[in-house]
Amino acid sequence: MNNQEGIIEMKILVLAVTVALSLFYTDKSFSQTAKELNKFKQEIETLKAAQTGMEKDLQTIKNILQAKQGPIAPPHALGPTTDNPTVVSLQGGAIKGNRNAKITLVEFTDYQCPFCTRHFRDTMPQIDNDYVKTGKIQYVLRDFPLESIHPLAFKAAEAANCSGEQSKYWEMHDHLFANQNALAAKDLLTHAQALGLDSAKFMQCLDGGKYAAKVRKDQADAQKNGITGTPTFFIGLSDPKGIEIKAVRQIVGAQNYPAFKAAIDALLAAE
Repeated sequence: MNNQEGIIEMKILVLAVTVALSLFYTDKSFSQTAKELNKFKQEIETLKAAQTGMEKDLQTIKNILQAKQGPIAPPHALGPTTDNPTVVSLQGGAIKGNRNAKITLVEFTDYQCPFCTRHFRDTMPQIDNDYVKTGKIQYVLRDFPLESIHPLAFKAAEAANCSGEQSKYWEMHDHLFANQNALAAKDLLTHAQALGLDSAKFMQCLDGGKYAAKVRKDQADAQKNGITGTPTFFIGLSDPKGIEIKAVRQIVGAQNYPAFKAAIDALLAAE
């Protein structure tokens, strides 16, 4: 064997060893990757099972809340009729819009109610733009905190009324619904500060329970009118004295905008 042949054989040997090592480590790497993939698949299956359990829990909670809130009437289930109007008091209600409007829409609300938040977020802006800001109706809001399932709602209602003393009722109303997960006592002060209210006056009003009796009166009137859940709305003809309305339509639950539009337009057309 000459030197040239020896060099060639050496190169072949080195190449063979390199290929063998490469195959060995590749096989080892593949085996490790396979193990990691199996582990990853197991984790995915575990997460899927957990997600399924959470979805079942959420559905159960939703069913419980809907049962306690009362059934949401479909848009066509509007009543009572004009032949048997319901008299709804406006005393103590916060008013938005044209006080001389011939049509009034009254809402009984709960700041901790998810359906009330849905109305505030999805439907109220359209009502506000089309009917309140145009002067066609006046919008009156009254409180109906469902304390048995919404323990923070009563104090939140007081906070809105206390803010009204500083001409920020509707601002606080909007802020509370936009921050429905933060309605504890400490949060109410934070909201007041965010709106630029006099914190000392606000807390004096809130801690003193200045509007507690007013909220109780709203609750009593709601129950008197047969309300069992929130939000509940009454639409009717405004009283010249501004103390009550003869409601000819009732809407229960977080209905879509067309339900309100149909009811309001029907009354406007009649007028």
